[in-house]
Amino acid sequence: QVQLVESGGGLVQAGGSLRLSCAASGSTFSIEIMGWYRQAPGKQREAVAISYKSGMVNYADSVKGRFTISRDNAKNTVYLQMNSLKPEDTAVYYCRAASGWTIWGQGTQVTVSS
Repeated sequence: QVQLVESGGGLVQAGGSLRLSCAASGSTFSIEIMGWYRQAPGKQREAVAISYKSGMVNYADSVKGRFTISRDNAKNTVYLQMNSLKPEDTAVYYCRAASGWTIWGQGTQVTVSS
């Protein structure tokens, strides 16, 4: 079964950029959904960027134009490029893969200072 390992979190200043990576091991053939979620302290986990097998992508309104989700199928890795970061982007970011089943990465902390 697929396992997800996240990396790339850290502390950045407002306006900066960060790229999160989520490496999938095991069988990754025809995964229906690969997405990024985040959870800030005291808030519910929310979808940030979702990539579908069809090629469609969805972004939360709060990150449109700033974040980009992409996949490198050769490396079995999904990325989240985050630009123009804001303090409100501070959260733990989780990678999720779903194909009927659901599996989550361990989460990586992103902190944006003002």
